Amino acid sequence: MPDDSLLARIDTSKPHSARFWNYFVGGKDHYEVDREIGDQIKSIFPGLVDVAVTSRRFLGRAVRYLAGEQRVRQFLDVGTGLPTADNTHEVAQHVAPDARIVYVDNDPIVLAHASALLTSMPEGRTAYLDADLYDPDAVLEAAAGTLDLSRPVGLMILNTLGHVAEYERARELVRRLMAGLPAGSHLVISDSTASEGMIAASEAYNASGAVPYYVRQVAEIAGFFDGLELVEPGVVRVPEWRPGPSEGGHAGAVDAYCGVGRKS
Repeated sequence: MPDDSLLARIDTSKPHSARFWNYFVGGKDHYEVDREIGDQIKSIFPGLVDVAVTSRRFLGRAVRYLAGEQRVRQFLDVGTGLPTADNTHEVAQHVAPDARIVYVDNDPIVLAHASALLTSMPEGRTAYLDADLYDPDAVLEAAAGTLDLSRPVGLMILNTLGHVAEYERARELVRRLMAGLPAGSHLVISDSTASEGMIAASEAYNASGAVPYYVRQVAEIAGFFDGLELVEPGVVRVPEWRPGPSEGGHAGAVDAYCGVGRKS
């Protein structure tokens, strides 16, 4: 159980991105305030539910690709969010039981649920860091306690960079994280794109008092992969990235893009 000092840091009077997203993907770790803004946004832009669900499926496909085809055995998941089903360590260790995963978040909500993220196959290892995307050097230093940063790492930053208001700063944070990882490492990113409906949803969410989230143009999401070798099919809508046989059908309706890039 989380201690009282941690619980005191949790503000249930305003919506929270991790709880809000948890509500959209069918989780149980949210409060009335999160459901209220969630239902409001569903009425404004119902497509955000598809973004949440398909982004989660993309995580699974990307991790399976890295652990399977690329034989990556280490993952650094920044902006973890609340655990649901098919978390990064579960997917990776299903493919490779010896995989090591480090989750990074600075959110007391996520920290309170960290025990669910710290389960591991006996051959592998998972860890949780109470750390901040805005301090990439500290993230890398702490991650080195679990990961061997001389060997390839899968850096996962899903639906997180929109919290960084300035695009160039977001790019710099990504560059600094990738600079600390060796050749053969991969960057995995997904984020919402600036369609009319998504902009309206973002404005409603930001007006609720939650920590703001800013949607970006497709070209800006692609810019995070500058200097990396994009894995086919490149930067595409989330459902279009190597879909499984049962995952087609609503690619055109999803206002979120993703990609995987390899550091050479």
